Amino acid sequence: MSQTVLQVKKIDVFYASSQVLFNMSLDVRKGETLALLGRNGAGKSTTMKTIAGVMAPRRGDITFKGQSIAGRPAHLIARAGISFVPEDRQIFPDLSVEDNLTIAIKNGADGTQAWSLERVYDMLPLLAPLKTRMGGQLSGGEQQMLTVGRALMGNPEVLLLDEPSEGLAPIMVQKIGDLIRALRQVGTTIVLAEQNLHFCLGLADRAIVIDKGSDVFCGTIAELNANADIKQRYLSV
Repeated sequence: MSQTVLQVKKIDVFYASSQVLFNMSLDVRKGETLALLGRNGAGKSTTMKTIAGVMAPRRGDITFKGQSIAGRPAHLIARAGISFVPEDRQIFPDLSVEDNLTIAIKNGADGTQAWSLERVYDMLPLLAPLKTRMGGQLSGGEQQMLTVGRALMGNPEVLLLDEPSEGLAPIMVQKIGDLIRALRQVGTTIVLAEQNLHFCLGLADRAIVIDKGSDVFCGTIAELNANADIKQRYLSV
């Protein structure tokens, strides 16, 4: 069994006085793609933001490679090796594609630089001819590719992808799926938050289903796909 690199242990998370996550748990193994599935508003993005340090749990713990990172500032979590691709992309619209990528360059936590500008362009060939275009002039799908490329420039050990297919044309959804598949093949550890189970089939190894801020299912993606009750109750499939 692969080594567990990231663990979320029974976290409670609040927005002001409103509790959003309740006793939420998950674990991520090295080299796997874990799908975090649930309806809109179930708590997927809050889980991702809490792992990335944008929010802090009030109770519970998050460990990365055996060290607690719960409540650490986001920049220190990024430096430790976790890159977050938010659902609203947050590119720099007044910078070129290449500047958006180069601004994110940093060595990995172990000092290595597996991802260079050239390798990112190889992995995301759509971006290479757009390198001088301003970020704000890109389509939604192109911006999504750019945010993933920017995350890779930080040489992460774990990549958090929050709703990467949301709002994209079908052809771009397919390209995002191809990209995730390619990243899996080179051994990238990925947590993929999605509403769309069908998008995750063939991409994810395991799945966590979240409903009303709690994990209600954990198993392989095949087990989830075969579980009509869970799909009907929590995913509307």
